[in-house]
Amino acid sequence: MATIDTSTWTRLIRNATLATCAEGRPYGLIPKGAVALAGSRIAWVGSKRDVPETLPKSCAVNEVNYALVTPGLIDCHTHLVWAGSRYKEFEQRLQGATYEDIAKAGGGIVNTVTATRAASEADLLTSALARASRYVAEGVTTLEVKSGYGLDKDNELKILRVARTLGKRLGINVRTTLLAAHAVPTEFKNRADDYIKYVCDEIIPAAVAEGLADAVDAYCDTVGFTPAQVERVLIKAKEAGLGVKLHAEQFSNQQGAALAAKYKALSADHLSHLDKEGVQAMAASRTVAVLLPGASAYLRETKMPPIELLRVNRVPIAVASDLNPGSSPLASLQLNMNLACTRFGLTTEEALLGVTRNAARALGLRKALGSIEPGKIADLVIWNAEHPAELAAQFGLVRPAAVLRAGVAA
Repeated sequence: MATIDTSTWTRLIRNATLATCAEGRPYGLIPKGAVALAGSRIAWVGSKRDVPETLPKSCAVNEVNYALVTPGLIDCHTHLVWAGSRYKEFEQRLQGATYEDIAKAGGGIVNTVTATRAASEADLLTSALARASRYVAEGVTTLEVKSGYGLDKDNELKILRVARTLGKRLGINVRTTLLAAHAVPTEFKNRADDYIKYVCDEIIPAAVAEGLADAVDAYCDTVGFTPAQVERVLIKAKEAGLGVKLHAEQFSNQQGAALAAKYKALSADHLSHLDKEGVQAMAASRTVAVLLPGASAYLRETKMPPIELLRVNRVPIAVASDLNPGSSPLASLQLNMNLACTRFGLTTEEALLGVTRNAARALGLRKALGSIEPGKIADLVIWNAEHPAELAAQFGLVRPAAVLRAGVAA
């Protein structure tokens, strides 16, 4: 065996059940493993028997008694910054109204827009910090936060600024996505094309100028925008050097996933009505399928994403919470892991990869995060669990015993 250079090691986690989430074996599992850090990066991963006897005096050693160690969890789809409540819509749905019925009657996203526009940046930050803290307590170290509840330049930028501040305050990695093409605001009623022009000509350039967006998203569906309108947004985003994502095939098949694949989108999300052609297009572009089981369950949808088609075509599958006030007010990534298994039929391994390796890919971070491999950022969670299947098999019971963010104990 080659000599292992320990000179840069600053921390060693030993006697761990390592779910590395690397390719090659189920869960990337190393049952009696160890992981060494060099500052903020992972330096070495392997069996505990291969750890050299002599370590630098400055290397801290953590014995974890074969506790489960995973990469930091990643929620790659949230709408975490908003104001107001939509509880009345929940009551309406219990009485038989659909999401589309409520939206067409002037409710839904537009209700949240009114409250969010009226809220101050400070108030939005306070409520967002409370929501995000629930994810942090579950071992989430990276969050994506979308805008989409401002629907004008100033308020969309306000939401993105709050999201950036959120990451700094909590010490986690927050990726921001501009979702100005979420719905048509009241001032553009019956003028969706004009609104898309405003998004392309004013909102996207302003977000780029202030460095507030990592990607651009749009809602391609009967309650959102047409494929032609969405394509204008994707083109503008790509011209601006931003990654693109798409809400697609949630309530109908508008061929949004194939459109996303055409522009090599990082992900297409929801996908309940995804067809074979859309799956094949995503496979060719390596666009990640982000499944949102919380929204599906909350809206009592009966149409499910084509999981077996995604598997057969080797489309990377991620799982996210879609936290939002109207269709998925479920602030728990672990709950969504469970629902991905019980509702959509994912395996427990697919669920874990969906909130680690594939979630990182969905955010354009696959080279830096999502697995325990040398060179990657040392975002790690030590759990009060013995096996990675426990994270999806139950929720609210398995909690982190310790979290490292970029090699530093949180």
